[in-house]
Amino acid sequence: MDERPVDSPDPTMQQTTSEHAAVGPPQPIHHRAYHGLKKPDNWIQLVKFGAVGASGYVVNLIVYELARKGADVHYLVAAVIAFCVAVLNNFYWNRHWTFDAGDGHAGFQAARFFVVSLVALVFNLVLLKALVAAGVGEFPAQAIAVICVTPVNFIGNKLWSFSGS
Repeated sequence: MDERPVDSPDPTMQQTTSEHAAVGPPQPIHHRAYHGLKKPDNWIQLVKFGAVGASGYVVNLIVYELARKGADVHYLVAAVIAFCVAVLNNFYWNRHWTFDAGDGHAGFQAARFFVVSLVALVFNLVLLKALVAAGVGEFPAQAIAVICVTPVNFIGNKLWSFSGS
């Protein structure tokens, strides 16, 4: 039987044609996740993503406080401004270091990265507003919200923005 690799947009799911024929339709997400977790390269990317995210987190919080207190901007507007600056930081470092995707089309990657980031921003703003309404201070609420949306960012960028890496 032919043992050529079958191309897959998800490198964690590379199979040979004989395996693919035996497996049939695509595996459910929990099977894909299980196989992805067994690959050391994915863990290295996650650690790098975390490091980039930590730098973006610091950038986000600094810009948030500068906008909120220094420029007297409403806390939700400050969160959007901080998001924009942190996205630029994170895109650069994730593209060139985390996912080593510098050979991909920067425009397409940036557009996808921005869409994933916007989805995360929506979750962030909803959570931020809820935490502030529940009595959490604006600064700690932003810190908590950013941490909570990090998994959305990693999964979206790994599987879509930089899927070839």
